[in-house]
Amino acid sequence: MKPSFDEMTRAADDPRAHYLEYAQWLAQQPGEQMAARRQEAEMIFRRVGITFAVYGAKDEDGSGTERLIPFDLIPRIIPADEYARMRQGLAQRVTALNRFLHDVYHGQEILKAGIVPAEQVLNNSQYRPEMQGVDVPGGIYSHIAGIDIVRAAQPDGSGTYYVLEDNLRVPSGVSYMLENRKMMMRLFPELFALHRIAPVAHYPDLLLETLRDVAPAGVNDPTVVVLTPGMYNSAYFEHAFLAQQMGVELVEGQDLFVKDDFVYMRTTQGPKRIDVIYRRVDDDFLDPLAFRKDSTLGCAGLLDVYRKGNITLSNAIGTGVADDKSIYPYVPKMIEFYLGEKPILENVPTWLCREEGDLKYVLDHLPDLVVKEVHGAGGYGMLVGPAATKAEIEDFRKALLANPGNYIAQPTLALSTCPTYVESGIAPRHIDLRPFVLSGKSVQMVPGGLTRVALKEGSLVVNSSQGGGTKDTWVLEA
Repeated sequence: MKPSFDEMTRAADDPRAHYLEYAQWLAQQPGEQMAARRQEAEMIFRRVGITFAVYGAKDEDGSGTERLIPFDLIPRIIPADEYARMRQGLAQRVTALNRFLHDVYHGQEILKAGIVPAEQVLNNSQYRPEMQGVDVPGGIYSHIAGIDIVRAAQPDGSGTYYVLEDNLRVPSGVSYMLENRKMMMRLFPELFALHRIAPVAHYPDLLLETLRDVAPAGVNDPTVVVLTPGMYNSAYFEHAFLAQQMGVELVEGQDLFVKDDFVYMRTTQGPKRIDVIYRRVDDDFLDPLAFRKDSTLGCAGLLDVYRKGNITLSNAIGTGVADDKSIYPYVPKMIEFYLGEKPILENVPTWLCREEGDLKYVLDHLPDLVVKEVHGAGGYGMLVGPAATKAEIEDFRKALLANPGNYIAQPTLALSTCPTYVESGIAPRHIDLRPFVLSGKSVQMVPGGLTRVALKEGSLVVNSSQGGGTKDTWVLEA
């Protein structure tokens, strides 16, 4: 594998300019003091209940697991000029994706122009015919987007940012971004006096503002709720956290009902009409009358109210068709088609296994590539060729031949590394970044995002469900 771009140093004992003060500070910290800080952080996170349920995993006693997402004390630092460019690229990308979603559910101009193959959209399991012709406030479908960004080394020693994935349905992780910052400020207040670090604590205010911005027409003081599948969902902590931070109700499907084309929640004072639902429930489970009949997580009749414009769902039903991995390769063309601009952030080169020439290349180079299911998530259903056994590669070869349209492939990027505390001390580990982009009357984001880190040596899989951890992300103010 190619050498990685190190975020902190150019070479041993040669910190990059934006890390210089931090590196000098770190070199002066006694190891036992940093170890004590690690223990303190873990104790506080456990006490607060910042856990992540891992489906299918079992503890030694056979019970299900609620795991603490490991938190690393060494921050990822991004200089102001780099972030300014990234922010422009994120706003551009999410704006184009929202335009694409409006288009595919209305005039389908991009399909008629042959830029995106119609069958890739209309036959996609995430495409919702029920949304065809439905107008949503401001034409915005994905109000909360999590765009995964990686950095790879270039031959000249620089690092280039790439978008790895677009998460437009119910992206998670923002609570960890906020809690990581609170923890760093508690453990190392002196670092925040030493550096001009852009704040992130106002994210819940921006989120509430965004949700209120997209309320149905004519609603001046909208009632907003967070809809959760319940306490057994892997991200339940985040649902409860965000509702509490925004000062809105956390509800489950059983708390909601439809009457006279409006949605109400049950309260101790009687029914209360609601206007905006920040839903953390997948499309299939939102309305048993329209989608999965066995769902108890949603609200019967919700789709009809939505189609009549009397409730806003954030994110909209049907957004998944735009973050499907088989649609991802077309996003740069979407930016040019809808905005008339060149993409600021690049895609990772991608082979579409449904295309004969691409499939042949992928089959010939499986040991060198990353192969992903188009609907896969959480680091599941993928092959990392350089880290796979011969048996795993041959099993994937059979799966590819059986259903090539279900897969894409990409080169194995040497994701950038950042120094990380591990059992043996400080060592480089691969990272990515998930900024959270809010689209209401304007596109807004707090500086940085959630940095995820692959804690296993050499691993490129940063997902918490696969043993990954998180870091605080500092954007330095100019």
